[in-house]
Amino acid sequence: MADAILTVLGSGSRGNSFHLEHRGTALLIDAGLSAKQLEARMEEAGAAAAELLGVVLTHEHGDHTAGLKTFLKKRKVPVYASHGTKDALEPHLATADWRSFEAGAQLELGAFRIETFPVPHDAAEPIGMRVTVGDVRIGLISDLGFVTRLVVERLRGCAALVLESNYDEAMLREEEKRPWAVKQRISARHGHLSNGAAAKLVEEVAGPELRELFLGHISEDCNRPELARKAMEEALRVAGRTGVRIHETSATRVGERVGIQAGK
Repeated sequence: MADAILTVLGSGSRGNSFHLEHRGTALLIDAGLSAKQLEARMEEAGAAAAELLGVVLTHEHGDHTAGLKTFLKKRKVPVYASHGTKDALEPHLATADWRSFEAGAQLELGAFRIETFPVPHDAAEPIGMRVTVGDVRIGLISDLGFVTRLVVERLRGCAALVLESNYDEAMLREEEKRPWAVKQRISARHGHLSNGAAAKLVEEVAGPELRELFLGHISEDCNRPELARKAMEEALRVAGRTGVRIHETSATRVGERVGIQAGK
């Protein structure tokens, strides 16, 4: 039996949300899809029946929180967020059951132990997290402009990684719809990770425990899933971890329900 089940309800510029389940209880990490889509995709994935212990937010940007207000009208669950994220959202979500913390805090939600850590992104107090369930560790970083040593340390030893692989550097340079200032923001040290930067991180942290790698936040205009996959395959080859399964994600469809087991 899998120690945990991870479902990417959606990931990309249009919205991000992840469902993590363990023996009938679950966490929702981010709520950037509409409440209707969140419910529909949980139902489609067979994840709707699990008892939801709370929503954990990585940061306040709309592609991670857009559906939260309406979702909370039906699901009366606590919202866990850093102090900065809470302060940014509270004027619009004053009735939410906020449980705020400083980036770097550890949270205990049922069987889920969540170790949060700060990441560099242009948000109030953004976080990444490592979630331990039983003997399994799952690392999740959504938006960050560059990889810090702390990120590397926290993501080592994980059986599964959810990692943004946002853009291909050449495609971003050549893309014509975005103003230059927006391109600079994306590629800046508080923007997003390129395929190359994400691959270097994978090469550094992929250990014998790693079994599943989820590529998130893939840009529809400045990247292609096959480019992100190719970069990760090469990184895993260099790391000697060619048996790791790679999962591409999309904001427009729910991903498969993936059982996560402790690696050997």
